Amino acid sequence: MVVLVIGGAGYIGSHAARALRRSGHIALVYDNLSTGHSFLADGFELVRGDVLDQSKLASILRRVDAVMHFAAHAYVGESVTNPRKYFRNNVEGGLSLLNTAVDVGVKKIVFSSSCAVYGEPSEIPIPENTPRQPVNPYGVSKVFFEQALEAYDRAYGLRFASLRYFNAAGADESGEIGELHDPEPHLIPLALRASAGLGPELQIFGSDYPTPDGTCIRDYIHVNDLADAHVKALEYLQAGNDSFTVNLGTGRGHSVKEVISTVEEVTGNPVPRRFGPRRPGDPPALVADPSRAEKLLQWKASRTLRETISTAWHWMESRRQTAASLL
Repeated sequence: MVVLVIGGAGYIGSHAARALRRSGHIALVYDNLSTGHSFLADGFELVRGDVLDQSKLASILRRVDAVMHFAAHAYVGESVTNPRKYFRNNVEGGLSLLNTAVDVGVKKIVFSSSCAVYGEPSEIPIPENTPRQPVNPYGVSKVFFEQALEAYDRAYGLRFASLRYFNAAGADESGEIGELHDPEPHLIPLALRASAGLGPELQIFGSDYPTPDGTCIRDYIHVNDLADAHVKALEYLQAGNDSFTVNLGTGRGHSVKEVISTVEEVTGNPVPRRFGPRRPGDPPALVADPSRAEKLLQWKASRTLRETISTAWHWMESRRQTAASLL
Protein backbone atom coordinates (compact mmCIF):
# COMPACT_ATOMS: atom_id res chain seq x y z
CA MET A 1 0.00 0.00 0.00
CA VAL A 2 0.98 3.61 -0.53
CA VAL A 3 0.21 5.52 2.67
CA LEU A 4 0.17 9.28 3.27
CA VAL A 5 1.63 9.95 6.73
CA ILE A 6 0.31 13.36 7.73
CA GLY A 7 2.58 14.76 10.41
CA GLY A 8 5.24 12.25 9.39
CA ALA A 9 8.09 14.61 10.27
CA GLY A 10 6.96 14.61 13.89
CA TYR A 11 7.66 12.26 16.78
CA ILE A 12 5.18 9.40 16.37
CA GLY A 13 4.59 9.95 12.65
CA SER A 14 8.28 9.50 11.80
CA HIS A 15 8.37 6.19 13.66
CA ALA A 16 5.17 5.07 11.91
CA ALA A 17 6.68 5.87 8.49
CA ARG A 18 9.62 3.59 9.28
CA ALA A 19 7.30 0.86 10.55
CA LEU A 20 5.36 1.04 7.27
CA ARG A 21 8.57 0.67 5.28
CA ARG A 22 9.68 -2.30 7.40
CA SER A 23 6.35 -3.95 6.58
CA GLY A 24 6.76 -3.48 2.83
CA HIS A 25 4.52 -0.42 2.37
CA ILE A 26 5.41 2.91 0.78
CA ALA A 27 5.13 5.95 3.06
CA LEU A 28 4.79 9.50 1.74
CA VAL A 29 5.25 12.21 4.37
CA TYR A 30 3.08 15.34 4.44
CA ASP A 31 3.99 17.92 7.09
CA ASN A 32 3.91 21.71 7.46
CA LEU A 33 7.04 21.52 9.66
CA SER A 34 5.51 23.87 12.23
CA THR A 35 6.56 21.43 14.95
CA GLY A 36 8.10 18.64 12.87
CA HIS A 37 11.71 18.35 11.66
CA SER A 38 12.58 17.54 8.08
CA PHE A 39 15.52 15.29 9.08
CA LEU A 40 13.07 12.96 10.85
CA ALA A 41 11.66 12.23 7.37
CA ASP A 42 15.05 11.54 5.77
CA GLY A 43 14.74 8.67 3.32
CA PHE A 44 11.08 9.41 2.52
CA GLU A 45 9.42 11.70 0.02
CA LEU A 46 8.47 14.79 2.04
CA VAL A 47 5.73 17.13 0.83
CA ARG A 48 5.59 20.37 2.80
CA GLY A 49 1.95 21.34 3.21
CA ASP A 50 -0.84 22.06 5.65
CA VAL A 51 -3.99 20.02 6.25
CA LEU A 52 -6.02 23.15 5.58
CA ASP A 53 -4.60 23.40 2.04
CA GLN A 54 -7.18 21.24 0.27
CA SER A 55 -5.69 21.75 -3.20
CA LYS A 56 -2.26 20.46 -2.17
CA LEU A 57 -3.84 17.71 -0.09
CA ALA A 58 -5.94 16.55 -3.03
CA SER A 59 -2.93 16.34 -5.34
CA ILE A 60 -1.05 14.04 -2.95
CA LEU A 61 -4.09 12.04 -1.80
CA ARG A 62 -4.70 10.96 -5.41
CA ARG A 63 -1.41 9.05 -5.21
CA VAL A 64 -2.19 6.99 -2.10
CA ASP A 65 -4.37 4.15 -0.85
CA ALA A 66 -4.72 5.20 2.78
CA VAL A 67 -3.91 7.90 5.34
CA MET A 68 -2.33 7.98 8.77
CA HIS A 69 -3.18 11.24 10.53
CA PHE A 70 -0.78 12.57 13.19
CA ALA A 71 -0.96 16.32 12.50
CA ALA A 72 -2.43 17.65 15.74
CA HIS A 73 -1.36 20.28 18.22
CA ALA A 74 -0.94 18.34 21.45
CA TYR A 75 -0.05 20.54 24.43
CA VAL A 76 -2.86 20.21 26.95
CA GLY A 77 -2.00 23.40 28.85
CA GLU A 78 -1.72 25.45 25.66
CA SER A 79 -5.10 24.15 24.52
CA VAL A 80 -6.63 25.76 27.61
CA THR A 81 -4.99 29.15 27.03
CA ASN A 82 -5.30 29.14 23.23
CA PRO A 83 -8.27 26.94 22.22
CA ARG A 84 -8.63 28.81 18.95
CA LYS A 85 -5.30 27.38 17.76
CA TYR A 86 -6.40 23.85 18.68
CA PHE A 87 -9.82 23.96 17.07
CA ARG A 88 -8.35 25.57 13.95
CA ASN A 89 -5.79 22.82 13.38
CA ASN A 90 -7.25 19.75 15.06
CA VAL A 91 -10.89 20.29 14.11
CA GLU A 92 -10.98 22.50 11.00
CA GLY A 93 -7.80 20.91 9.64
CA GLY A 94 -9.14 17.46 10.40
CA LEU A 95 -12.38 18.16 8.54
CA SER A 96 -10.39 19.52 5.60
CA LEU A 97 -8.53 16.21 5.47
CA LEU A 98 -11.69 14.10 5.73
CA ASN A 99 -13.55 16.08 3.07
CA THR A 100 -10.63 15.97 0.66
CA ALA A 101 -10.10 12.25 1.21
CA VAL A 102 -13.77 11.53 0.50
CA ASP A 103 -13.70 13.77 -2.59
CA VAL A 104 -10.73 11.94 -4.14
CA GLY A 105 -11.88 8.47 -3.12
CA VAL A 106 -9.46 7.53 -0.31
CA LYS A 107 -11.50 5.33 2.05
CA LYS A 108 -9.09 4.23 4.81
CA ILE A 109 -7.67 6.36 7.64
CA VAL A 110 -5.79 5.56 10.83
CA PHE A 111 -6.23 8.34 13.39
CA SER A 112 -3.92 9.32 16.20
CA SER A 113 -6.38 9.74 19.07
CA SER A 114 -5.66 9.99 22.79
CA CYS A 115 -6.63 8.83 26.25
CA ALA A 116 -7.44 12.54 26.78
CA VAL A 117 -10.89 11.70 25.37
CA TYR A 118 -11.73 10.01 28.70
CA GLY A 119 -11.04 13.00 30.94
CA GLU A 120 -10.94 11.76 34.53
CA PRO A 121 -12.19 8.17 34.27
CA SER A 122 -13.81 6.38 37.18
CA GLU A 123 -12.40 2.98 36.22
CA ILE A 124 -8.75 1.87 36.02
CA PRO A 125 -7.60 0.24 33.77
CA ILE A 126 -9.70 2.12 31.22
CA PRO A 127 -11.78 0.16 28.67
CA GLU A 128 -12.90 1.71 25.37
CA ASN A 129 -16.55 1.94 26.45
CA THR A 130 -15.66 4.45 29.17
CA PRO A 131 -17.65 7.65 28.48
CA ARG A 132 -15.82 10.31 26.50
CA GLN A 133 -15.75 13.27 28.90
CA PRO A 134 -12.67 15.37 28.06
CA VAL A 135 -11.62 18.08 30.50
CA ASN A 136 -9.59 20.31 28.15
CA PRO A 137 -9.87 21.64 24.58
CA TYR A 138 -7.22 19.21 23.33
CA GLY A 139 -9.32 16.26 24.48
CA VAL A 140 -12.44 17.90 23.05
CA SER A 141 -10.75 18.21 19.66
CA LYS A 142 -9.91 14.50 19.68
CA VAL A 143 -13.50 13.55 20.58
CA PHE A 144 -14.81 15.78 17.81
CA PHE A 145 -12.65 14.08 15.21
CA GLU A 146 -13.58 10.61 16.46
CA GLN A 147 -17.25 11.56 16.10
CA ALA A 148 -16.62 12.99 12.63
CA LEU A 149 -14.99 9.71 11.62
CA GLU A 150 -18.01 7.79 12.90
CA ALA A 151 -20.36 10.02 10.88
CA TYR A 152 -18.24 9.80 7.70
CA ASP A 153 -18.10 6.02 8.05
CA ARG A 154 -21.90 5.82 8.14
CA ALA A 155 -22.46 8.37 5.38
CA TYR A 156 -19.56 7.82 2.97
CA GLY A 157 -18.06 4.42 3.81
CA LEU A 158 -14.83 5.93 5.10
CA ARG A 159 -13.25 3.11 7.13
CA PHE A 160 -11.23 4.24 10.14
CA ALA A 161 -9.17 3.09 13.07
CA SER A 162 -9.12 5.44 16.07
CA LEU A 163 -6.10 4.60 18.19
CA ARG A 164 -6.25 6.07 21.68
CA TYR A 165 -2.67 6.44 22.87
CA PHE A 166 -1.60 6.55 26.43
CA ASN A 167 1.87 8.04 27.18
CA ALA A 168 4.12 7.67 24.15
CA ALA A 169 7.80 7.51 25.07
CA GLY A 170 11.18 6.27 23.93
CA ALA A 171 12.96 6.41 20.59
CA ASP A 172 13.90 4.18 17.69
CA GLU A 173 16.54 1.68 18.79
CA SER A 174 18.86 2.93 16.02
CA GLY A 175 19.22 6.28 17.77
CA GLU A 176 18.50 8.03 14.45
CA ILE A 177 15.06 9.41 15.33
CA GLY A 178 13.28 10.16 18.58
CA GLU A 179 11.34 12.68 20.62
CA LEU A 180 12.17 16.31 19.84
CA HIS A 181 9.68 18.85 21.19
CA ASP A 182 10.12 22.55 21.90
CA PRO A 183 9.07 23.13 24.57
CA GLU A 184 9.41 19.58 25.90
CA PRO A 185 6.41 18.70 28.09
CA HIS A 186 7.04 15.02 28.79
CA LEU A 187 8.38 13.44 31.95
CA ILE A 188 10.96 10.99 30.58
CA PRO A 189 12.98 13.41 28.39
CA LEU A 190 12.77 16.11 31.08
CA ALA A 191 14.05 13.66 33.70
CA LEU A 192 16.85 12.54 31.36
CA ARG A 193 17.89 16.13 30.71
CA ALA A 194 17.93 16.90 34.43
CA SER A 195 19.98 13.76 35.09
CA ALA A 196 22.51 14.69 32.40
CA GLY A 197 22.80 18.30 33.57
CA LEU A 198 21.34 19.50 30.27
CA GLY A 199 18.22 21.07 31.74
CA PRO A 200 16.75 22.45 34.94
CA GLU A 201 15.80 20.31 37.90
CA LEU A 202 12.72 18.23 37.31
CA GLN A 203 9.46 19.79 38.44
CA ILE A 204 7.09 17.19 39.91
CA PHE A 205 3.46 18.25 40.09
CA GLY A 206 1.89 16.77 43.20
CA SER A 207 3.08 14.35 45.85
CA ASP A 208 -0.22 13.79 47.65
CA TYR A 209 -2.23 11.78 45.12
CA PRO A 210 -4.13 8.69 46.33
CA THR A 211 -1.48 6.40 44.83
CA PRO A 212 1.07 4.13 46.57
CA ASP A 213 3.83 6.76 46.55
CA GLY A 214 1.73 9.93 46.20
CA THR A 215 2.70 10.71 42.58
CA CYS A 216 0.69 10.32 39.37
CA ILE A 217 0.58 6.95 37.64
CA ARG A 218 0.67 6.74 33.85
CA ASP A 219 0.91 4.01 31.19
CA TYR A 220 4.13 4.56 29.21
CA ILE A 221 4.18 2.87 25.80
CA HIS A 222 7.23 2.74 23.54
CA VAL A 223 6.82 4.73 20.34
CA ASN A 224 7.81 1.75 18.16
CA ASP A 225 5.14 -0.40 19.82
CA LEU A 226 2.70 2.37 18.88
CA ALA A 227 4.05 2.51 15.33
CA ASP A 228 3.68 -1.24 14.89
CA ALA A 229 0.06 -1.00 16.05
CA HIS A 230 -0.62 1.60 13.35
CA VAL A 231 0.60 -0.74 10.64
CA LYS A 232 -1.49 -3.61 12.01
CA ALA A 233 -4.53 -1.31 12.20
CA LEU A 234 -4.10 -0.29 8.57
CA GLU A 235 -3.68 -3.88 7.43
CA TYR A 236 -6.79 -4.84 9.42
CA LEU A 237 -8.80 -2.23 7.47
CA GLN A 238 -7.16 -3.29 4.20
CA ALA A 239 -8.42 -6.84 4.83
CA GLY A 240 -12.00 -5.52 4.60
CA ASN A 241 -12.81 -5.30 8.30
CA ASP A 242 -15.07 -2.67 9.85
CA SER A 243 -13.94 0.54 11.50
CA PHE A 244 -12.86 0.30 15.12
CA THR A 245 -11.51 2.15 18.14
CA VAL A 246 -8.91 0.73 20.54
CA ASN A 247 -6.65 1.79 23.38
CA LEU A 248 -2.90 1.54 22.84
CA GLY A 249 -1.03 1.05 26.08
CA THR A 250 0.86 -1.54 28.05
CA GLY A 251 -1.85 -2.13 30.62
CA ARG A 252 0.63 -1.35 33.39
CA GLY A 253 1.06 1.98 35.17
CA HIS A 254 4.22 3.51 36.60
CA SER A 255 4.36 6.41 39.03
CA VAL A 256 6.46 9.53 38.52
CA LYS A 257 8.83 8.35 41.26
CA GLU A 258 9.20 4.94 39.56
CA VAL A 259 10.10 6.68 36.28
CA ILE A 260 12.70 8.83 38.04
CA SER A 261 14.25 5.78 39.73
CA THR A 262 14.50 4.01 36.37
CA VAL A 263 16.07 7.08 34.74
CA GLU A 264 18.68 7.11 37.50
CA GLU A 265 19.41 3.41 36.91
CA VAL A 266 19.80 3.92 33.14
CA THR A 267 21.95 7.06 33.28
CA GLY A 268 23.87 6.33 36.49
CA ASN A 269 23.16 9.89 37.59
CA PRO A 270 20.72 11.36 40.11
CA VAL A 271 17.73 13.35 38.87
CA PRO A 272 17.62 16.74 40.64
CA ARG A 273 13.97 17.43 41.44
CA ARG A 274 11.55 19.59 43.33
CA PHE A 275 7.94 19.03 44.24
CA GLY A 276 5.17 21.50 43.53
CA PRO A 277 1.38 21.53 43.75
CA ARG A 278 -0.85 19.39 41.56
CA ARG A 279 -1.84 20.68 38.14
CA PRO A 280 -5.58 21.18 37.70
CA GLY A 281 -7.18 18.30 35.80
CA ASP A 282 -4.37 15.79 36.33
CA PRO A 283 -6.03 12.46 37.24
CA PRO A 284 -4.21 10.31 39.81
CA ALA A 285 -3.92 7.40 37.37
CA LEU A 286 -4.39 6.73 33.65
CA VAL A 287 -3.77 3.13 32.61
CA ALA A 288 -5.06 1.41 29.47
CA ASP A 289 -7.01 -1.75 29.16
CA PRO A 290 -5.33 -2.83 25.87
CA SER A 291 -7.09 -6.20 25.57
CA ARG A 292 -9.27 -5.17 22.62
CA ALA A 293 -6.26 -4.10 20.54
CA GLU A 294 -4.50 -7.33 21.47
CA LYS A 295 -7.49 -9.38 20.31
CA LEU A 296 -8.40 -7.46 17.13
CA LEU A 297 -4.90 -6.71 15.84
CA GLN A 298 -2.87 -9.55 17.32
CA TRP A 299 -0.68 -6.82 18.78
CA LYS A 300 0.83 -6.31 22.20
CA ALA A 301 3.24 -3.73 23.57
CA SER A 302 6.51 -5.57 24.13
CA ARG A 303 9.01 -3.08 25.55
CA THR A 304 9.46 -2.49 29.27
CA LEU A 305 9.75 0.89 30.98
CA ARG A 306 13.49 0.39 31.35
CA GLU A 307 13.87 -0.46 27.65
CA THR A 308 11.79 2.57 26.73
CA ILE A 309 13.89 4.91 28.86
CA SER A 310 17.11 3.33 27.57
CA THR A 311 16.16 4.09 23.96
CA ALA A 312 15.27 7.68 24.89
CA TRP A 313 18.67 8.03 26.60
CA HIS A 314 20.45 6.55 23.56
CA TRP A 315 18.67 9.08 21.33
CA MET A 316 19.62 11.98 23.60
CA GLU A 317 23.25 10.85 23.70
CA SER A 318 23.31 10.45 19.90
CA ARG A 319 22.00 13.98 19.48
CA ARG A 320 24.59 15.32 21.90
CA GLN A 321 27.46 13.52 20.15
CA THR A 322 26.29 14.76 16.76
CA ALA A 323 26.16 18.34 18.02
CA ALA A 324 29.63 18.01 19.57
CA SER A 325 31.10 16.69 16.31
CA LEU A 326 29.87 19.79 14.48
CA LEU A 327 31.70 22.18 16.81
